[in-house]
Amino acid sequence: MNNKNLIPFFTLLFFFFSKIQAQGFDKNTKDSLMIYNKMLSEKQMHEDLKLLLAINEKANSGLYQYRSKKQIDSIYNAAIKSIKKPMSVTEFYKIMLHLADYEGSVHNYTIPDLGLINFLNRQKSFFPYPLIYINGQIIFDGQSADIPSGSRIRSINGVNDAQLMRSFSKYYTADGHNITEKLSASVNKSFGINYLLKYGLCNEFIIEYNAPKSESLEKKVLSAVTLKQRETNVKNRFSAPVTDLIDYKKQAPYSFSMLNPAAGLLNLRWFGMAYGSDDPKFQTYVQFLDSVFTKLDKNKVANLIIDVRNNPGGSDPNFEQPVMYLTDKPFKENVKATIIFDPNFLPFEKYFWGVSTSERMDSITKKMGKEYLKDVYPVFKNNVSVQNQKYNPVYYPKSPRFKGKIYLLINENVASAASHFASLVKAYVENVTIVGVETVGGYYRHNGHSPLVYELPNSKIKTQFSIVNLVQDAPKKADQPEGHGIMPDHEVWPSLDDFFQQKDTQMEFTLKLIEMK
Repeated sequence: MNNKNLIPFFTLLFFFFSKIQAQGFDKNTKDSLMIYNKMLSEKQMHEDLKLLLAINEKANSGLYQYRSKKQIDSIYNAAIKSIKKPMSVTEFYKIMLHLADYEGSVHNYTIPDLGLINFLNRQKSFFPYPLIYINGQIIFDGQSADIPSGSRIRSINGVNDAQLMRSFSKYYTADGHNITEKLSASVNKSFGINYLLKYGLCNEFIIEYNAPKSESLEKKVLSAVTLKQRETNVKNRFSAPVTDLIDYKKQAPYSFSMLNPAAGLLNLRWFGMAYGSDDPKFQTYVQFLDSVFTKLDKNKVANLIIDVRNNPGGSDPNFEQPVMYLTDKPFKENVKATIIFDPNFLPFEKYFWGVSTSERMDSITKKMGKEYLKDVYPVFKNNVSVQNQKYNPVYYPKSPRFKGKIYLLINENVASAASHFASLVKAYVENVTIVGVETVGGYYRHNGHSPLVYELPNSKIKTQFSIVNLVQDAPKKADQPEGHGIMPDHEVWPSLDDFFQQKDTQMEFTLKLIEMK
Protein backbone atom coordinates (compact mmCIF):
# COMPACT_ATOMS: atom_id res chain seq x y z
CA MET A 1 0.00 0.00 0.00
CA ASN A 2 1.22 3.48 -0.82
CA ASN A 3 0.85 5.24 2.53
CA LYS A 4 3.07 8.25 2.06
CA ASN A 5 0.10 10.48 2.82
CA LEU A 6 -0.02 9.07 6.31
CA ILE A 7 2.52 11.74 7.15
CA PRO A 8 0.63 14.93 7.92
CA PHE A 9 1.57 17.61 5.40
CA PHE A 10 1.71 20.38 7.95
CA THR A 11 3.74 18.27 10.35
CA LEU A 12 6.50 17.83 7.80
CA LEU A 13 6.68 21.53 7.18
CA PHE A 14 6.73 22.16 10.89
CA PHE A 15 9.80 19.99 11.38
CA PHE A 16 11.52 21.66 8.43
CA PHE A 17 10.89 25.18 9.54
CA SER A 18 11.64 24.41 13.17
CA LYS A 19 15.17 23.56 12.08
CA ILE A 20 15.42 26.93 10.34
CA GLN A 21 14.24 28.70 13.46
CA ALA A 22 16.73 26.88 15.65
CA GLN A 23 19.65 27.78 13.42
CA GLY A 24 19.58 31.45 14.14
CA PHE A 25 17.91 34.75 13.53
CA ASP A 26 17.45 37.36 10.85
CA LYS A 27 20.64 39.37 10.95
CA ASN A 28 19.05 42.16 8.94
CA THR A 29 16.74 43.14 11.77
CA LYS A 30 18.05 46.30 13.40
CA ASP A 31 18.89 46.34 17.10
CA SER A 32 16.43 48.70 18.69
CA LEU A 33 14.99 49.17 22.16
CA MET A 34 11.84 50.29 20.33
CA ILE A 35 11.25 46.60 19.56
CA TYR A 36 11.91 45.56 23.13
CA ASN A 37 9.86 48.35 24.70
CA LYS A 38 6.94 48.38 22.26
CA MET A 39 3.73 49.27 24.14
CA LEU A 40 0.20 48.07 23.49
CA SER A 41 -2.97 49.88 24.47
CA GLU A 42 -5.75 48.28 26.50
CA LYS A 43 -7.95 48.22 23.39
CA GLN A 44 -5.29 46.52 21.28
CA MET A 45 -4.75 43.75 23.83
CA HIS A 46 -8.48 43.23 24.38
CA GLU A 47 -8.95 42.90 20.62
CA ASP A 48 -6.13 40.36 20.32
CA LEU A 49 -7.45 38.23 23.18
CA LYS A 50 -11.01 38.18 21.86
CA LEU A 51 -9.71 37.24 18.42
CA LEU A 52 -7.51 34.52 19.89
CA LEU A 53 -10.49 32.92 21.66
CA ALA A 54 -12.59 33.13 18.49
CA ILE A 55 -9.83 31.45 16.43
CA ASN A 56 -9.48 28.66 18.98
CA GLU A 57 -13.23 28.09 19.12
CA LYS A 58 -13.40 27.67 15.35
CA ALA A 59 -10.16 25.80 14.60
CA ASN A 60 -8.73 24.16 17.73
CA SER A 61 -10.32 20.74 18.22
CA GLY A 62 -8.52 20.23 21.53
CA LEU A 63 -9.75 23.40 23.20
CA TYR A 64 -12.20 21.58 25.48
CA GLN A 65 -10.41 18.26 25.91
CA TYR A 66 -9.22 18.98 29.44
CA ARG A 67 -11.15 22.15 30.30
CA SER A 68 -14.84 22.94 30.01
CA LYS A 69 -16.14 25.81 27.89
CA LYS A 70 -17.05 27.58 31.11
CA GLN A 71 -13.47 27.27 32.36
CA ILE A 72 -11.93 28.44 29.07
CA ASP A 73 -14.31 31.40 28.82
CA SER A 74 -13.58 32.27 32.44
CA ILE A 75 -9.81 32.39 32.06
CA TYR A 76 -10.08 34.53 28.91
CA ASN A 77 -12.48 36.92 30.64
CA ALA A 78 -10.14 37.12 33.63
CA ALA A 79 -7.21 37.89 31.31
CA ILE A 80 -9.15 40.66 29.58
CA LYS A 81 -10.27 42.18 32.90
CA SER A 82 -6.70 42.08 34.24
CA ILE A 83 -5.55 44.47 31.50
CA LYS A 84 -6.32 47.93 32.83
CA LYS A 85 -3.41 49.92 31.44
CA PRO A 86 -0.98 49.83 28.50
CA MET A 87 1.59 47.02 28.62
CA SER A 88 4.76 46.10 26.80
CA VAL A 89 4.59 43.27 24.31
CA THR A 90 6.67 41.11 26.66
CA GLU A 91 4.19 41.61 29.52
CA PHE A 92 1.26 40.79 27.26
CA TYR A 93 3.14 37.76 26.00
CA LYS A 94 3.22 36.34 29.54
CA ILE A 95 -0.58 36.55 29.68
CA MET A 96 -0.77 34.72 26.37
CA LEU A 97 1.52 31.97 27.66
CA HIS A 98 -0.76 31.32 30.61
CA LEU A 99 -3.75 30.89 28.29
CA ALA A 100 -1.90 28.45 26.00
CA ASP A 101 -0.71 26.47 29.00
CA TYR A 102 -4.12 26.29 30.66
CA GLU A 103 -5.73 24.55 27.67
CA GLY A 104 -3.52 21.47 28.08
CA SER A 105 -1.77 20.52 24.85
CA VAL A 106 1.96 19.89 24.44
CA HIS A 107 1.64 21.04 20.81
CA ASN A 108 0.61 24.57 21.81
CA TYR A 109 3.31 27.12 21.14
CA THR A 110 3.36 30.91 21.53
CA ILE A 111 6.11 33.30 20.43
CA PRO A 112 6.43 37.10 20.29
CA ASP A 113 7.26 39.00 17.12
CA LEU A 114 10.43 37.53 15.60
CA GLY A 115 11.97 41.00 15.64
CA LEU A 116 11.86 40.92 19.44
CA ILE A 117 13.39 37.43 19.59
CA ASN A 118 16.11 38.46 17.15
CA PHE A 119 16.87 41.56 19.21
CA LEU A 120 17.16 39.56 22.45
CA ASN A 121 19.35 36.92 20.82
CA ARG A 122 21.93 39.59 19.98
CA GLN A 123 22.18 41.07 23.45
CA LYS A 124 25.03 40.39 25.85
CA SER A 125 22.55 39.57 28.60
CA PHE A 126 22.52 35.79 28.84
CA PHE A 127 23.05 33.73 31.97
CA PRO A 128 26.55 32.33 31.41
CA TYR A 129 26.37 28.71 32.62
CA PRO A 130 24.04 25.71 32.35
CA LEU A 131 21.89 24.66 35.27
CA ILE A 132 20.14 21.32 35.82
CA TYR A 133 17.04 20.23 37.74
CA ILE A 134 17.70 17.50 40.30
CA ASN A 135 15.43 16.52 43.20
CA GLY A 136 13.48 19.78 43.07
CA GLN A 137 16.67 21.84 43.22
CA ILE A 138 18.60 24.09 40.83
CA ILE A 139 22.06 22.56 40.48
CA PHE A 140 25.04 24.31 38.87
CA ASP A 141 26.02 22.24 35.81
CA GLY A 142 28.86 24.38 34.52
CA GLN A 143 32.57 23.63 34.59
CA SER A 144 34.11 26.83 35.84
CA ALA A 145 36.32 28.29 38.52
CA ASP A 146 33.48 30.69 39.36
CA ILE A 147 31.15 28.19 41.07
CA PRO A 148 31.85 24.48 41.83
CA SER A 149 29.94 21.96 39.73
CA GLY A 150 27.06 20.47 41.70
CA SER A 151 26.49 23.57 43.83
CA ARG A 152 22.89 24.26 44.75
CA ILE A 153 21.71 27.64 43.47
CA ARG A 154 19.64 29.40 46.11
CA SER A 155 18.85 32.68 44.36
CA ILE A 156 19.62 34.69 41.23
CA ASN A 157 19.37 38.49 41.34
CA GLY A 158 17.35 38.33 44.54
CA VAL A 159 14.79 35.79 43.32
CA ASN A 160 14.91 32.53 45.30
CA ASP A 161 15.15 29.12 43.65
CA ALA A 162 11.54 28.05 44.29
CA GLN A 163 10.18 31.29 42.86
CA LEU A 164 12.44 31.03 39.82
CA MET A 165 11.16 27.56 39.00
CA ARG A 166 7.51 28.54 39.51
CA SER A 167 7.89 31.59 37.29
CA PHE A 168 8.88 29.53 34.27
CA SER A 169 6.22 26.81 34.42
CA LYS A 170 3.87 28.63 32.01
CA TYR A 171 6.55 28.58 29.29
CA TYR A 172 6.13 24.80 28.86
CA THR A 173 2.89 23.18 27.75
CA ALA A 174 1.82 19.62 28.42
CA ASP A 175 -0.95 17.22 27.46
CA GLY A 176 -3.61 17.38 30.13
CA HIS A 177 -2.61 18.06 33.70
CA ASN A 178 0.89 16.64 33.63
CA ILE A 179 3.61 18.72 35.35
CA THR A 180 6.74 16.55 35.05
CA GLU A 181 8.28 18.42 32.13
CA LYS A 182 7.34 21.74 33.71
CA LEU A 183 9.43 20.79 36.75
CA SER A 184 12.64 19.96 34.92
CA ALA A 185 12.22 22.48 32.09
CA SER A 186 11.85 25.27 34.65
CA VAL A 187 15.61 24.84 35.06
CA ASN A 188 16.98 22.84 32.14
CA LYS A 189 15.34 24.98 29.43
CA SER A 190 14.68 28.33 31.11
CA PHE A 191 17.89 30.24 31.59
CA GLY A 192 18.49 31.23 28.00
CA ILE A 193 16.08 33.49 26.17
CA ASN A 194 13.16 32.60 28.46
CA TYR A 195 14.99 34.24 31.35
CA LEU A 196 15.29 37.43 29.28
CA LEU A 197 11.60 37.33 28.37
CA LYS A 198 10.62 36.83 32.00
CA TYR A 199 13.10 39.05 33.87
CA GLY A 200 14.42 41.41 31.21
CA LEU A 201 17.91 42.43 30.13
CA CYS A 202 20.71 42.63 32.67
CA ASN A 203 24.49 43.02 32.75
CA GLU A 204 25.24 40.72 35.67
CA PHE A 205 23.83 37.94 37.82
CA ILE A 206 24.20 37.91 41.60
CA ILE A 207 24.25 34.24 42.63
CA GLU A 208 23.71 32.84 46.11
CA TYR A 209 24.62 29.18 46.41
CA ASN A 210 25.68 26.28 48.62
CA ALA A 211 28.82 24.53 47.48
CA PRO A 212 28.60 20.69 47.40
CA LYS A 213 28.27 19.20 50.92
CA SER A 214 28.22 22.69 52.45
CA GLU A 215 25.52 24.50 54.40
CA SER A 216 27.26 27.85 54.08
CA LEU A 217 25.63 30.41 51.80
CA GLU A 218 28.13 31.91 49.37
CA LYS A 219 27.76 34.74 46.86
CA LYS A 220 29.21 35.25 43.39
CA VAL A 221 28.64 37.94 40.78
CA LEU A 222 28.75 36.65 37.20
CA SER A 223 28.88 38.89 34.14
CA ALA A 224 26.27 38.34 31.44
CA VAL A 225 27.49 36.79 28.18
CA THR A 226 26.47 36.56 24.54
CA LEU A 227 24.28 33.75 23.28
CA LYS A 228 27.28 32.19 21.54
CA GLN A 229 29.31 32.21 24.78
CA ARG A 230 26.43 30.66 26.67
CA GLU A 231 26.03 27.91 24.05
CA THR A 232 29.72 27.06 24.37
CA ASN A 233 29.40 26.75 28.15
CA VAL A 234 26.24 24.63 27.80
CA LYS A 235 28.05 22.32 25.41
CA ASN A 236 30.83 21.85 27.98
CA ARG A 237 28.48 21.21 30.93
CA PHE A 238 29.51 18.79 33.68
CA SER A 239 26.59 16.41 32.98
CA ALA A 240 27.35 16.11 29.25
CA PRO A 241 28.80 12.55 29.41
CA VAL A 242 25.35 11.38 30.55
CA THR A 243 22.88 13.86 29.09
CA ASP A 244 24.43 13.83 25.61
CA LEU A 245 23.64 10.11 25.34
CA ILE A 246 19.90 10.84 25.26
CA ASP A 247 20.08 14.05 23.25
CA TYR A 248 18.22 13.45 19.97
CA LYS A 249 20.15 16.29 18.31
CA LYS A 250 23.50 14.63 19.08
CA GLN A 251 22.65 10.95 18.65
CA ALA A 252 21.50 8.89 15.70
CA PRO A 253 17.71 8.58 15.36
CA TYR A 254 18.02 4.87 16.12
CA SER A 255 20.73 2.43 17.19
CA PHE A 256 21.20 -0.98 18.77
CA SER A 257 23.86 -2.63 20.92
CA MET A 258 24.26 -5.69 23.11
CA LEU A 259 24.99 -4.66 26.70
CA ASN A 260 25.76 -8.26 27.60
CA PRO A 261 24.69 -11.71 26.30
CA ALA A 262 21.40 -11.40 28.17
CA ALA A 263 20.41 -7.80 27.39
CA GLY A 264 20.09 -5.66 24.26
CA LEU A 265 19.60 -1.90 24.07
CA LEU A 266 17.44 -0.33 21.34
CA ASN A 267 17.71 3.48 21.29
CA LEU A 268 14.89 5.32 19.54
CA ARG A 269 15.85 8.98 19.77
CA TRP A 270 13.56 10.50 17.15
CA PHE A 271 10.71 9.28 14.96
CA GLY A 272 11.42 11.79 12.22
CA MET A 273 13.93 9.54 10.49
CA ALA A 274 11.72 9.22 7.39
CA TYR A 275 8.86 11.14 5.79
CA GLY A 276 6.75 8.14 4.83
CA SER A 277 6.80 4.59 3.56
CA ASP A 278 8.02 5.75 0.14
CA ASP A 279 11.04 7.46 1.65
CA PRO A 280 14.20 5.33 1.09
CA LYS A 281 15.18 6.15 4.67
CA PHE A 282 12.03 4.39 5.86
CA GLN A 283 13.06 1.15 4.17
CA THR A 284 16.51 1.42 5.73
CA TYR A 285 14.88 1.88 9.12
CA VAL A 286 12.57 -1.13 8.62
CA GLN A 287 15.53 -3.28 7.57
CA PHE A 288 17.39 -2.13 10.68
CA LEU A 289 14.52 -3.15 12.95
CA ASP A 290 14.20 -6.51 11.22
CA SER A 291 17.92 -7.19 11.70
CA VAL A 292 17.70 -6.24 15.38
CA PHE A 293 14.79 -8.53 16.19
CA THR A 294 16.24 -11.34 14.07
CA LYS A 295 19.46 -11.10 16.09
CA LEU A 296 17.56 -11.04 19.37
CA ASP A 297 15.59 -14.13 18.34
CA LYS A 298 18.59 -16.03 16.99
CA ASN A 299 20.62 -15.45 20.14
CA LYS A 300 17.64 -16.03 22.47
CA VAL A 301 18.28 -12.73 24.27
CA ALA A 302 16.20 -12.63 27.43
CA ASN A 303 15.96 -8.86 27.99
CA LEU A 304 15.47 -5.84 25.75
CA ILE A 305 15.77 -2.23 26.92
CA ILE A 306 14.00 0.28 24.65
CA ASP A 307 15.12 3.82 25.39
CA VAL A 308 12.93 6.68 24.08
CA ARG A 309 13.98 9.30 26.63
CA ASN A 310 14.02 12.85 25.24
CA ASN A 311 12.39 11.65 22.00
CA PRO A 312 10.34 14.70 20.87
CA GLY A 313 8.18 12.80 18.36
CA GLY A 314 8.09 12.58 14.59
CA SER A 315 5.63 10.90 12.26
CA ASP A 316 3.82 7.72 11.39
CA PRO A 317 4.44 5.07 10.21
CA ASN A 318 7.83 5.34 11.96
CA PHE A 319 6.70 4.96 15.55
CA GLU A 320 4.37 2.03 14.86
CA GLN A 321 7.09 -0.17 13.33
CA PRO A 322 8.90 -1.31 16.52
CA VAL A 323 5.59 -2.09 18.24
CA MET A 324 4.84 -4.68 15.54
CA TYR A 325 7.78 -6.79 16.81
CA LEU A 326 6.66 -6.55 20.45
CA THR A 327 3.03 -7.64 20.35
CA ASP A 328 0.91 -10.51 19.04
CA LYS A 329 -2.13 -8.25 18.58
CA PRO A 330 -3.11 -5.94 15.71
CA PHE A 331 -3.46 -2.26 16.50
CA LYS A 332 -4.16 1.12 14.90
CA GLU A 333 -2.72 4.59 15.32
CA ASN A 334 -5.99 5.96 16.63
CA VAL A 335 -9.60 5.11 17.40
CA LYS A 336 -10.73 8.44 15.99
CA ALA A 337 -9.16 11.58 14.54
CA THR A 338 -11.15 14.74 13.87
CA ILE A 339 -10.98 18.43 13.06
CA ILE A 340 -13.76 20.91 13.84
CA PHE A 341 -13.97 22.96 10.65
CA ASP A 342 -14.71 22.43 6.98
CA PRO A 343 -11.34 21.99 5.21
CA ASN A 344 -12.72 24.04 2.31
CA PHE A 345 -12.84 27.11 4.55
CA LEU A 346 -9.88 27.89 6.79
CA PRO A 347 -11.17 29.79 9.85
CA PHE A 348 -10.01 33.39 10.14
CA GLU A 349 -7.79 33.02 7.10
CA LYS A 350 -6.97 36.73 7.24
CA TYR A 351 -4.83 36.09 10.33
CA PHE A 352 -3.43 32.73 9.26
CA TRP A 353 0.38 32.74 9.15
CA GLY A 354 1.44 29.21 8.23
CA VAL A 355 2.56 26.00 9.90
CA SER A 356 5.68 27.42 11.50
CA THR A 357 6.31 30.59 13.45
CA SER A 358 9.52 31.21 11.49
CA GLU A 359 8.15 31.67 7.97
CA ARG A 360 4.85 32.82 6.49
CA MET A 361 3.19 30.30 4.18
CA ASP A 362 2.86 31.33 0.53
CA SER A 363 -0.38 30.98 -1.43
CA ILE A 364 0.73 27.91 -3.41
CA THR A 365 1.71 25.97 -0.30
CA LYS A 366 -1.49 27.07 1.43
CA LYS A 367 -3.53 25.67 -1.46
CA MET A 368 -1.64 22.37 -1.22
CA GLY A 369 -2.34 22.26 2.51
CA LYS A 370 -6.06 22.74 1.99
CA GLU A 371 -6.11 19.95 -0.60
CA TYR A 372 -4.36 17.67 1.86
CA LEU A 373 -6.90 18.45 4.58
CA LYS A 374 -9.83 17.87 2.21
CA ASP A 375 -8.38 14.47 1.31
CA VAL A 376 -7.77 13.33 4.87
CA TYR A 377 -10.92 14.90 6.41
CA PRO A 378 -13.36 14.73 3.47
CA VAL A 379 -16.80 15.04 5.09
CA PHE A 380 -17.81 17.94 7.33
CA LYS A 381 -20.95 17.00 9.26
CA ASN A 382 -22.35 18.17 12.61
CA ASN A 383 -19.42 20.58 12.98
CA VAL A 384 -16.83 17.79 12.71
CA SER A 385 -14.67 16.40 9.93
CA VAL A 386 -13.69 12.77 10.57
CA GLN A 387 -10.46 11.25 9.26
CA ASN A 388 -10.66 9.14 6.13
CA GLN A 389 -9.95 5.63 7.43
CA LYS A 390 -7.57 4.81 4.61
CA TYR A 391 -5.11 6.97 6.54
CA ASN A 392 -5.57 4.93 9.71
CA PRO A 393 -4.49 1.42 8.70
CA VAL A 394 -4.33 -1.67 10.90
CA TYR A 395 -0.79 -2.67 11.89
CA TYR A 396 -0.20 -6.40 12.27
CA PRO A 397 2.44 -8.24 14.32
CA LYS A 398 5.73 -8.97 12.61
CA SER A 399 8.05 -11.92 12.95
CA PRO A 400 10.27 -12.64 14.76
CA ARG A 401 8.35 -11.26 17.72
CA PHE A 402 10.43 -10.57 20.82
CA LYS A 403 9.18 -12.83 23.61
CA GLY A 404 11.58 -11.88 26.39
CA LYS A 405 11.34 -9.25 29.10
CA ILE A 406 11.00 -5.67 27.85
CA TYR A 407 12.06 -2.55 29.71
CA LEU A 408 10.85 0.79 28.35
CA LEU A 409 12.77 3.89 29.46
CA ILE A 410 10.77 7.12 29.37
CA ASN A 411 11.17 10.60 30.82
CA GLU A 412 9.36 13.91 31.07
CA ASN A 413 10.52 15.06 27.61
CA VAL A 414 8.88 12.22 25.65
CA ALA A 415 6.23 13.84 23.47
CA SER A 416 3.95 13.57 20.46
CA ALA A 417 4.76 10.49 18.31
CA ALA A 418 7.18 9.22 20.98
CA SER A 419 4.58 9.31 23.76
CA HIS A 420 2.14 7.75 21.29
CA PHE A 421 4.66 4.93 20.82
CA ALA A 422 4.95 4.51 24.59
CA SER A 423 1.16 4.48 24.82
CA LEU A 424 0.94 1.63 22.27
CA VAL A 425 3.66 -0.30 24.09
CA LYS A 426 1.83 -0.02 27.40
CA ALA A 427 -1.48 -0.87 25.75
CA TYR A 428 -0.45 -3.84 23.58
CA VAL A 429 2.85 -5.28 24.83
CA GLU A 430 2.95 -7.97 27.49
CA ASN A 431 5.84 -8.51 29.85
CA VAL A 432 6.89 -4.84 29.79
CA THR A 433 8.25 -2.82 32.69
CA ILE A 434 8.28 0.96 32.28
CA VAL A 435 11.01 2.92 34.07
CA GLY A 436 11.50 6.66 34.39
CA VAL A 437 9.20 9.67 34.60
CA GLU A 438 5.68 10.38 33.33
CA THR A 439 5.80 11.58 29.72
CA VAL A 440 4.72 15.07 28.70
CA GLY A 441 2.60 13.52 25.91
CA GLY A 442 -0.71 11.89 26.80
CA TYR A 443 -1.60 8.21 27.09
CA TYR A 444 -5.22 8.36 25.89
CA ARG A 445 -5.24 11.27 23.46
CA HIS A 446 -3.43 14.27 22.14
CA ASN A 447 -3.88 17.17 19.79
CA GLY A 448 -1.21 16.52 17.20
CA HIS A 449 -0.72 16.52 13.46
CA SER A 450 -1.23 19.57 11.30
CA PRO A 451 -0.10 22.61 13.30
CA LEU A 452 -1.55 25.97 12.32
CA VAL A 453 -0.06 29.35 13.26
CA TYR A 454 -2.03 32.57 13.56
CA GLU A 455 -0.58 36.06 14.02
CA LEU A 456 -2.52 38.47 16.19
CA PRO A 457 -2.82 41.84 14.43
CA ASN A 458 -1.88 44.25 17.21
CA SER A 459 0.78 42.46 19.27
CA LYS A 460 2.17 40.41 16.34
CA ILE A 461 2.36 37.50 18.77
CA LYS A 462 2.05 34.16 17.00
CA THR A 463 0.11 31.28 18.44
CA GLN A 464 0.42 27.71 17.21
CA PHE A 465 -1.82 24.73 17.91
CA SER A 466 -2.44 21.39 16.23
CA ILE A 467 -5.91 21.06 14.78
CA VAL A 468 -6.32 17.26 14.87
CA ASN A 469 -7.73 15.66 17.98
CA LEU A 470 -6.55 12.06 18.23
CA VAL A 471 -8.16 9.49 20.48
CA GLN A 472 -5.27 7.02 20.61
CA ASP A 473 -5.69 3.27 20.37
CA ALA A 474 -5.09 2.98 24.10
CA PRO A 475 -7.49 0.93 26.23
CA LYS A 476 -8.45 2.00 29.72
CA LYS A 477 -5.96 1.01 32.40
CA ALA A 478 -6.28 1.32 36.15
CA ASP A 479 -2.86 2.93 36.56
CA GLN A 480 -3.45 5.44 33.76
CA PRO A 481 -5.50 8.41 34.98
CA GLU A 482 -7.24 10.64 32.46
CA GLY A 483 -5.36 13.76 31.45
CA HIS A 484 -1.89 12.36 32.05
CA GLY A 485 1.07 10.96 30.19
CA ILE A 486 2.31 7.38 30.23
CA MET A 487 2.87 6.44 33.86
CA PRO A 488 5.96 4.39 34.70
CA ASP A 489 5.90 1.23 36.79
CA HIS A 490 8.97 2.60 38.57
CA GLU A 491 9.24 6.38 38.89
CA VAL A 492 12.94 7.20 38.74
CA TRP A 493 14.37 10.71 38.52
CA PRO A 494 18.09 11.46 38.09
CA SER A 495 19.80 11.64 41.48
CA LEU A 496 22.37 14.09 42.80
CA ASP A 497 24.77 11.30 43.79
CA ASP A 498 24.72 9.96 40.23
CA PHE A 499 25.19 13.49 38.88
CA PHE A 500 28.51 13.74 40.75
CA GLN A 501 29.54 10.28 39.52
CA GLN A 502 28.28 11.04 35.97
CA LYS A 503 26.01 8.00 36.04
CA ASP A 504 22.69 7.50 34.26
CA THR A 505 20.31 6.93 37.19
CA GLN A 506 17.44 5.53 35.13
CA MET A 507 19.63 3.16 33.13
CA GLU A 508 21.45 1.97 36.25
CA PHE A 509 18.10 1.25 37.92
CA THR A 510 16.94 -0.75 34.89
CA LEU A 511 20.11 -2.82 34.77
CA LYS A 512 19.66 -3.68 38.46
CA LEU A 513 16.09 -4.83 37.74
CA ILE A 514 17.45 -7.16 35.08
CA GLU A 515 20.09 -8.52 37.46
CA MET A 516 17.40 -9.27 40.06
CA LYS A 517 15.36 -11.46 37.65
